[in-house]
Amino acid sequence: MATTVKPVHSISESANRAILASATLFLVLLAALLVLKPEIDPAWRFISEYAIGRFGWMMSLAFLSMAASGIATAITLWPQVRLGGRIGIGFPMIGALGLTLAGLFTTDPITTHIDAQSMSSQLHGLGAILGDGVPVGATLITLSLIRNKSWRLARWWLIGMLAVVWIVYAWLIMSMPADGNFGPGVAVGWPSRLLMVSYCLWFIVTAWQVLRLRRQTA
Repeated sequence: MATTVKPVHSISESANRAILASATLFLVLLAALLVLKPEIDPAWRFISEYAIGRFGWMMSLAFLSMAASGIATAITLWPQVRLGGRIGIGFPMIGALGLTLAGLFTTDPITTHIDAQSMSSQLHGLGAILGDGVPVGATLITLSLIRNKSWRLARWWLIGMLAVVWIVYAWLIMSMPADGNFGPGVAVGWPSRLLMVSYCLWFIVTAWQVLRLRRQTA
């Protein structure tokens, strides 16, 4: 049964603005690094390698900005979802922790054998695993939001963006090597980049809908 949870004016306006600002910042930084570090081949190398060497601070900032998006999304959407959605909100929070680890700890080059990775790289990898909670959280939150009458007009935007997230996530999983070792023949670069972009777009779509609802109730 469709429900309306709490009025939009109860949502933190500053958290909603933080979603838009931090998610957009991530996209801008990622696009800039594609140009500034052409030696990182986007076909098979992870975005994490942008944090190695020159301009590395930009990738670290990008990860931290996306972590901020996850936290701000949790704050913004909490009043708009019921039990299932509130359980789902925990996953972007876990993802934010993972992205924070990714931002604080630099990975080793992708060609480093799995048994020779540094502690920093292992912590970065743990952050990447925790970040995988975002698609699960986005699913639970979306299922809750589409049952909220206030979000009815945004239903297909939310469902469409969620579908994009899962399609790209499945693409990345299918691209991963069975032995855990990477190289030029393992084409994980673009799906890993597009997955992060899809996360940002899901954050932005939800924030945009909150702004639309706020204008309607103003």
